[in-house]
Amino acid sequence: QVQLVESGGGSVQPGGSLRLSCTASYYSMDYYAIGWFRQAPGKEREGVSCMIISTGEAHYEGSVKGRFTISRNNGKNTWFLQMNELKFEDTAVYYCALTKTCYGDLVPRGHDYWDKGTQVIVSS
Repeated sequence: QVQLVESGGGSVQPGGSLRLSCTASYYSMDYYAIGWFRQAPGKEREGVSCMIISTGEAHYEGSVKGRFTISRNNGKNTWFLQMNELKFEDTAVYYCALTKTCYGDLVPRGHDYWDKGTQVIVSS
């Protein structure tokens, strides 16, 4: 069973930055992508970003393009989400995920792995 440990959430003012980190106990066979999704109170899960591990091909949800960057350190089974120019609407619980692929909506499926999440609050 893959274990994911995330860190880096917190509170920030609009326009500020945060960096989330996620470390997997190992990259499980048949899981080829890493990523992030979020869920705001009263809303559905929303895919944020996804990266194909082998190629580094990255995908982003429209509202975060140009502001968020996903990166990885394969040697340490770790990936990151650099979040810049944060907005009020970015407030949510953010989850890291290890997935079989980058789905069109960037949201993990039931057979994928994700962690318990970390809170990101953008507030003045």
